[in-house]
Amino acid sequence: MILGLDISTSSTGWCVLDKSGLMVSIGYIDLKKEKNSFKKAKLVQQKISDIHLNHEIKKIFIEENLQTFRSGFSSAKTLSTLARFNGIVSFICYEEFKIEPEFLNVNSSRKSLGIKIQREKDCGKSTKQQVLEWVSTSLSSTNYQWPVKTLKSGPRKGQNVLEVGCYDMADAYVIAKAGIEVNI
Repeated sequence: MILGLDISTSSTGWCVLDKSGLMVSIGYIDLKKEKNSFKKAKLVQQKISDIHLNHEIKKIFIEENLQTFRSGFSSAKTLSTLARFNGIVSFICYEEFKIEPEFLNVNSSRKSLGIKIQREKDCGKSTKQQVLEWVSTSLSSTNYQWPVKTLKSGPRKGQNVLEVGCYDMADAYVIAKAGIEVNI
């Protein structure tokens, strides 16, 4: 079994694939309510232990953290926080599974799977939406249903929308799938 992780401090996506690339299990860990990095790490550690109990993981692939600034995106403080948390979770995985995680660049991973990302202004969809659509198509034979929530207030009250963690789950799937491609 292969474990793919998309680590962030607000939501960490995870995906377990079998060696042929079929999805076995997928989910996310909602970390938004915790303000302390150590408490966030504890939540991730609990889920990683749960995954270990239920799956015989042989390889771990983690989305490499961002290395550079992009105008209008993450600040130095944010990049530093994400890199630190990525390191903590990577160590948790090593301790739990006794396997050194491999780190994959998200753009290279998408490219290896043939995912072509268009500019949002050209297609009207964000990168996250395009990746989720690709994963949904990839999983269409499994009839997988993404988790949804019903909005309780506001102009869209009563409307069902995807849980925000779905995008992290999709990224974790891409990383796990690309990890298989890299190791063929």
